[in-house]
Amino acid sequence: MRFLSTYQPLKVAVIGLGYVGSCIAATLADRGVDIVGVDADTQLIKELNNDYCRFHEPELTRLLIGGIASGRIRAQSDYAEVGTADVVLMTVGTPIHDDGALADEQLRGACLELSRHLREGQLVMVKSTVPPGTTRSLVLPMLEHSGLVGGRHFGLAFAPERLAEGTALHELRTLPIVVGGLDADSARDAEEFWRRALDVETIRLNSLESAEIVKLANNWWIDLNVALANELAKFCALFEVDVMDVIAAANTITKGSGNVNILLPSVGVGGLCLTKDPWMVWRSAREHGLEIRTVSTSREVNSGMPEYTAQLVVDELANLGKDPAEATIAVLGLAFKNNTGDLRATPTQQTVAELAKVVAEVRIFDPLVDVGQAEETFGIRPSVTLHETVRDADCIAILALHREFENIDFTMLPVAMSCLIVDGRAHYSKEKIASLHEMGYRYRGVGR
Repeated sequence: MRFLSTYQPLKVAVIGLGYVGSCIAATLADRGVDIVGVDADTQLIKELNNDYCRFHEPELTRLLIGGIASGRIRAQSDYAEVGTADVVLMTVGTPIHDDGALADEQLRGACLELSRHLREGQLVMVKSTVPPGTTRSLVLPMLEHSGLVGGRHFGLAFAPERLAEGTALHELRTLPIVVGGLDADSARDAEEFWRRALDVETIRLNSLESAEIVKLANNWWIDLNVALANELAKFCALFEVDVMDVIAAANTITKGSGNVNILLPSVGVGGLCLTKDPWMVWRSAREHGLEIRTVSTSREVNSGMPEYTAQLVVDELANLGKDPAEATIAVLGLAFKNNTGDLRATPTQQTVAELAKVVAEVRIFDPLVDVGQAEETFGIRPSVTLHETVRDADCIAILALHREFENIDFTMLPVAMSCLIVDGRAHYSKEKIASLHEMGYRYRGVGR
């Protein structure tokens, strides 16, 4: 039985209007799809319906709020209208417990509510990242209790979300979308839906589980690759070698179907996905009798980078003849990556905490983050302006290079003499570093 009807326009329900759900809803609405967005967070719904989007992403506010204003998107907490949709996309949060097990409360809650409104002929597609087997063993049984007479009469598929903050909407419009179905009809309908809705390439896999593993494989690889880059940076530092030179040269060799692709070292790995998805792999493997060693290794390496960066600051201040206990540190960029305001699992928090133990004062500044959230996360009230942050600072630690920081005129900053620049994620060019030296700054980066 095919579950996706052929008539236009499509109507889609998006359950979970967090970062991923909001990006998907906004993009689909911009493509002419009618959207009903549902979220249990009533404050979030109130904000959206009052023209405020809490997520920082290029184009998102304009498309999301514009879609709501036009009526193309209806944001609500009531599930009743979900029953009128052709396709239901589940994009709820799927955090993990300390032991790596899925914290499935949001997913279970969404399935329970959906089961009360599920109708015959709908296609349900899970996009939330889950351990393999979850769609089959948790989502399917809960939806099968929907009360539909005569057995299952809905389609079920999984399509992993693979969005990177800062480029999410562009990626939705261009990257291939992976789908796996409970059965052949569900898989074909999922594939057809994304082709019709976004006009993008689709990759159909032969099971729900294979599609579930794709996102985990992506983030497992990224975390492990960054761990390699971070340890390579530490290794290069032993010999006063610039790790960026080594990586650039190493990446020129052909291997497999592409090139060696060592990623870049940094103050650390953050964000919810990269810090939790590898542990999902580890926990799922252990439950099936397999011990995965690369996960714990990469997590240990990357989790240690904030402390390493803080120590780099302390050591370099001492090399400059400055007493760290009397020093002022200005931290620019608090988010877990460049060009986002997301503070979730940001490695900068630990770096600031480590510095605060040994220096006189740490000031923080990030124009993209919510001031209240930053104060709660760091225990420090953020400075209002860049100049206020760096005034008389002995060190400027650039831990996220937002666009707002790219054109800083370092000659005009009211810093202390022989100010240290610590590059935690800017990856400045040799020309930029030489320019900083000419201005009287001392530069150090991770592995540089």
